[in-house]
Amino acid sequence: MIDVMYFAWVRERIGIPKEQIQTDATTVAELVEELKTREERYEVAFADTSALRVALDQELAEFDSPLQGVREVAFFPPMTGG
Repeated sequence: MIDVMYFAWVRERIGIPKEQIQTDATTVAELVEELKTREERYEVAFADTSALRVALDQELAEFDSPLQGVREVAFFPPMTGG
């Protein structure tokens, strides 16, 4: 089981802040594709992954990063400073 967390507009589109997922995905990209097949709200949230960032166990990662041994995946929009 992997904890999947959603922040900001990703959370708003999916409608929940966090869930536990049993997955056979080996990379973040595969996890995203799996999520997109669940319901339309996931398809909408992950329609443009170039507008998203991902963290694995609270470390920034890429969408082609492996999920082996990962306990937490977080999706969020890029941060802006000011």
